[in-house]
Amino acid sequence: MTPHLQRALLLQQQGRHDGAEAEFRQHLALEPEDAFAHAALAISLLDLGRRADAEATARRAIGLGPDIAFAHYALARVLSDRNREAEADSAIGEALRLEPDDADYHAFAAAIALDRGRWPQALEAAEQALAFDPEHVTANNLRAMALVKLGRKSEAGATLETALARDPEDALSHANRGWTLLHERQRDRAMEHFREALRLEPGNDWARVGLVEAIKAGNPVYAVVLGYFLWMQRLSPGARWGMLIGGYFGFRIVGNLARSNPALAPWLLPVQIAYIAFALLTWLAVPLFNTLLFFHPVGRHALAADQRWQARLTTACVVPALGALAIWLGAGMEGRSLVAALVFGLLALPVAAVHQCQRGWPRWAMGGIAAVLAITGLAALAILLPGDSPLTSQAGHAGRALLGFFLLASFASQWIANGLMGVRPKR
Repeated sequence: MTPHLQRALLLQQQGRHDGAEAEFRQHLALEPEDAFAHAALAISLLDLGRRADAEATARRAIGLGPDIAFAHYALARVLSDRNREAEADSAIGEALRLEPDDADYHAFAAAIALDRGRWPQALEAAEQALAFDPEHVTANNLRAMALVKLGRKSEAGATLETALARDPEDALSHANRGWTLLHERQRDRAMEHFREALRLEPGNDWARVGLVEAIKAGNPVYAVVLGYFLWMQRLSPGARWGMLIGGYFGFRIVGNLARSNPALAPWLLPVQIAYIAFALLTWLAVPLFNTLLFFHPVGRHALAADQRWQARLTTACVVPALGALAIWLGAGMEGRSLVAALVFGLLALPVAAVHQCQRGWPRWAMGGIAAVLAITGLAALAILLPGDSPLTSQAGHAGRALLGFFLLASFASQWIANGLMGVRPKR
């Protein structure tokens, strides 16, 4: 091992990847066929955000040393970061075939499984890592995360308490303990751990998101919504879609039953209203409560840039909707301001969904849908709101057609949004 490689590995361990890259390259100038050094360099390039270079370097490492497990592990890390999980799964599988007793490789396999929503496989891989290294911090955290997803919150809490007893300065363990407590509805204790995680590692995004959710959970309405979100996250992607589709068809069945049995309609109407209200709440609660965090002494600093934009844009739709609704009520429920309230209120749904989609084509697609709906809705308002535009005129018919399209497309956009939110574009 050359002094350059020794320094490179030390700098990499310290997170100083610019310096590590320079030292790796000086080492490789002396030993250009060192597969281990190429693999280690790939990891530093990945941390520097140079994904294409990192992948090429990892593949070069495998070409030089196809039987070196660390080279396949480096490639797995790069592919996972590029959202190519199936390929990453294959790469880490090859690393484990070559070195089946390496705890780090088992832990990374657990991370991939967790990321893909395969909770039992994630738990199994994490426990295999711990069989080789019982004090492996990452494996303990991954095991706890898998246990939470499987509904075994008390076991997850015990795992993290043990990890924190061993290393009370580990930010990831504190962040995960906070999330476990949030699942258990212990908001105040969760906030303590999130704050400690951020003290230890100010850039820890997992802890920051948890702190934001814990602050919002102080509102009893949002606490109910958060409980629903956390429960849905524990389901597999297929089960989540099943719940959404089942709820929609259940609503349709109740509506048909009310129409065919007028005597039951008064009893079924509260069920329909409750479903609509809860659906709207789940769609709009996050951005609206994020808006309230602008007035919270801690929350306004914890919001990420995406959350701030989401809150601003959603509020820009909700405020005019409430203003138009107030005008309609003040006018004795007469006039066309109800149309404006409806348009701006429904426009908030696709607008709120834009920043919930991953960066890349899913966000651009959702942004395009929101833009088309905004143009359609505002065009309908421009035609229908003026008092001198009779609804029976040609313009009136066009306005109603635009409004009808807008109403249908607004609700349809939420199904599209649910699909786009689950997409992780390759990078």
